[in-house]
Amino acid sequence: MFSLEGKVALVTGCGTQEEGWGNGKAIAVLLARQGAKVFGVDLHLGAAEVTRSIIENEGGEAEVMACDVTDSVQVQEMVQACIRRFGRIDILVNNVGRSEPGGPVELSEQAWQDQLDVNVTSAYLTCKYVLPIMEEHKRGAVVNISSVAGLRYIGKPQVGYAAGKAALMQFTKTTAVIYAQRGVRLNCVAPGLMFTPLVERLANKYAKGNFKEFVEHRHQQVPMGHMGDAWDVAHATLFLASDESRYITGQTLVVDGGIVSATR
Repeated sequence: MFSLEGKVALVTGCGTQEEGWGNGKAIAVLLARQGAKVFGVDLHLGAAEVTRSIIENEGGEAEVMACDVTDSVQVQEMVQACIRRFGRIDILVNNVGRSEPGGPVELSEQAWQDQLDVNVTSAYLTCKYVLPIMEEHKRGAVVNISSVAGLRYIGKPQVGYAAGKAALMQFTKTTAVIYAQRGVRLNCVAPGLMFTPLVERLANKYAKGNFKEFVEHRHQQVPMGHMGDAWDVAHATLFLASDESRYITGQTLVVDGGIVSATR
């Protein structure tokens, strides 16, 4: 089950600057383990190279490059490079995102625009240039990594991030309907609170650097009593990218330990 043999997966945000497993790194490695050839991009080439090394050391095939997926020219170059290397794109995973603190008053206009660019415009740009390729071959699966912050308030003042991730889910749903008869499916994964290397940076932004207290608070917010991890996100992504989900489109798979279903 969940074989991706013969498929090419384009994964954005495939690296992790810190030690450990971020969502994009785990997704890229898992898709490769299931047989996909992975073309991974990241803002930081060194982080992407680490992911490529893991895939190649496990016997998989991967290519990576640096790319700012909020830049239209760079996105076009990324797509063309993937086609030159592998000749096709069967799976697109949009995994970039960034959270900045603040409500409408506190968040600067530039920070607001940056949040929308990173969290939703990036997916618009990749879809703009990848969907025609998928439609031409009448096959394709797009998985956009959103967040439960786009579904409810999760305890942090991050209005730009929340708005961007909510927009990403509606972008996915609407585009899925448009492409439903063209052989292309689009779905979202909405992670909850995940214990990834990103948590340390979030602690600096939202808890004055008190990492231990921030981590414990996040565990307590989850009905299951603990945060998930990058592999929980990766396995949900694999399902939506695989043929086993061939009759699923326009949906959001929430991976959150029960947060959205709870009142606390």
